[in-house]
Order: sequence, then C-alpha cells, then structure tokens
Amino acid sequence: MSQKFFVNPFEDYNEAEDHIPDMGIVPRYCTCIEDRWRSTEEQFQNLDFKDYSVYTGTSGYALLKLKKEPNIPKNLKEIKKLLCLDKLKGRRHTFLCGDAGPLAIGIVINDKLGKHEEVEHLLGKLTSLGRDVLNIQSDLPNEYLYGRAGYLYAILYVNENVSPPPFEDQLITQLIEAILVCGRDVAKAGCFKCPLMYQWHDSYYLGAAHGLAGILYLLLQARSYIAETDLNNVIRPTIEYLLTQRFPSGNFPSSIGREADKYMQWCHGAPGFVYLLTTAYKVFQDTKYLQAALECGDVIWERGLIKKGYSLCHGVSGNGYCFLELYQTTQERKHLYRATRFAEWCLNKVNEHEELSPDRPLSLFEGIAGPMYFLLDMQQPMEAKFPGFSLSYI
Repeated sequence: MSQKFFVNPFEDYNEAEDHIPDMGIVPRYCTCIEDRWRSTEEQFQNLDFKDYSVYTGTSGYALLKLKKEPNIPKNLKEIKKLLCLDKLKGRRHTFLCGDAGPLAIGIVINDKLGKHEEVEHLLGKLTSLGRDVLNIQSDLPNEYLYGRAGYLYAILYVNENVSPPPFEDQLITQLIEAILVCGRDVAKAGCFKCPLMYQWHDSYYLGAAHGLAGILYLLLQARSYIAETDLNNVIRPTIEYLLTQRFPSGNFPSSIGREADKYMQWCHGAPGFVYLLTTAYKVFQDTKYLQAALECGDVIWERGLIKKGYSLCHGVSGNGYCFLELYQTTQERKHLYRATRFAEWCLNKVNEHEELSPDRPLSLFEGIAGPMYFLLDMQQPMEAKFPGFSLSYI
C-alpha cells in the first residue's frame, strides 16, 4: 500500500498557526497560477480533435476555458470550436465520455451567445439520446462514466445553466425512475442486503466513476425530483449498506469482494465517497454521514498524494477537491488548509512525482487541464465544484 502514495510531507493544520487567507490559496501562489495558465494554453495549441469528450478530449479543455472566462464572447466562440459539435457520433450518452457532454456545454455556450436556433437544435439532439437511457431493457449501464447517471448529469447541468430550465420535470423523473428500477432489479437478483445495487463489467463497483456512490450522489443532487418514500426507504438504506463496507482505515473498496485497501482516488476509494456522504448529511441531517466524510478526509490527507500523478480522476488534484467539499460543508479552516497544501503539491511538483505519464496528457480528467481547473477553483474555495460531477443549484 505504501508504494502507491508519497508520505505526506506537510504538517497538519494547527489552529494557533493559521495564516490561510480567506480567499483560499496563499497570495504568493496567485502569480504561479497565472503562469501555469499561460503554460497550459501554450500546450493546448496541439490538441487532437479526434477525441471530443469531456473526460479525455477537446470538450474537457472547453470546460476549463469556460471556467476561466465564462462570459467573454471571444472565448465562448473558441469554446464552440473545441466541442466539435459537427463530429458527434451518437455512440455514448454521458456527460464525461459521450455526446451528452459536448451537447450540454454547447447548449450553455449558445445560450450565452444568444444563438437561440442553435440552442433548440442541440436540445433536440440531447433529448433524442434519452430514448436509449429510458429503455431499461437496453444494455446501457447505470454508472456515472458511461451510463444513465452520466446522462442525468448532462440534463441537470443544462437546467442549472440555462434560464428558464429547458428540460421538463417529467423527463428527469423518468430518468431517475429508470435508474431506481435497474438498481432494485440487480439488488434483488443478487440477494443484496440493500434496496439498490448496480453492476458494470461483471463487478459490483462502489466508487464514484463506475459504482454505487456516484449513482447515489447524482440521485441526491436531484432529490427535489424524488419522492420522500424513495429517499428514506430506498436511497438512505443503500447508503447505510455502503457504510458497512468500509475498511478499518476509513477507506472504501472499489467493488464488492475486493479486500485490498489500496485505491485512494476519485474514481475508486474514499475521495469519491466524500461527496455522497456530505450530501447525505445535508439531506438526512444525520451526523454519522458527516463523521464518515471527515474520516474519509483524514485518510485522504494521509494517503492522497498518490504516485499516479496530479489528475482529477486518479490524482492529487481530484483528491484535493475533497477538502474543498468538506470546507464548504463544515466551514472548518482545517479543510481549506489541507486543500491549499494539495494545491501546493500540484504547483510545485510538476512532473517530478508522477509514476507514469498519462496517456492523454492534455486532458481534463487524466492530464494537465484537471490540476489547472483545481487551482482556479482554489481562488474561490466556497464556490468550487468538482467539474462534471457536482452541481450548484440543486
């Protein structure tokens, strides 16, 4: 286990020595962040437009540029080109890895530019993807990266960023019902001691990207569309079941039956569970969920400087976002301090502490765009949201 992460060299938070500025990352790094932005822009001059996904392709860089300058028309027009909307293949349905991501971002961009006809056209294309998603007999999975939960996020993302929200409640409730029906069926077939379970590639994954935690988090973000009976009798007992699967360290296994306590990254392990647990605390007002989230934070602090690199999906920047989520939930400065230290690591250790070079080194979830997004968010920590996963308004 010790081979997968660097020993954390930072002293933990000491209230008596708290010198963190209210706006987040320490001022001397603001210039470094701007320098990093310029360097990032230079590297993106050689993008491969064959991959237009948010996860590893040009739409991920589009999302980063939208984060940096969300209302400048020149930037918005450049973002449109990155989305490759004329090249979409209709093969996948999710925000991160499919057509739904570029379409959703394209709707938001065109709405900002006042291109109403293009908005309507893209809304039609995004809506049409829903046919397969709503068909519970299709072979579409339910997980976040490639399945129904990822399509649900795309719909919610558009409604969050376009006014008035274009997608009606009926579509969202139908999507949620399809996810719940599939989860009930798998749980029943596998005789699980929880109301919901999901399978992907012959495994019962538990984490944010492919498993139960990610699906439940999306459902809780859409809780205004879910009946109280389902929240209390279906979703909450499933969260309770997840808590029984924890390792003694406070970490979570990647899937049912995995006994190795080794993953400490957003896609698998405690970092992806923080968001579910903090949201469960807010929804159900039960402090045991907050306590579990805090314990996740402690083990991420201990083991979160992982050797895989700096990425969002399986790297230090993705782990750093957990502390921002805990800071927003508790207002405790310790979590902002920890986030700042992880941001320092991303700024100071570029290419120095990375076990393997990422296959897609420019991408949002595997490459340099992810840490850049995290560093931008560190400048306004109370507004920070994990890109492509966390929503603001629900």
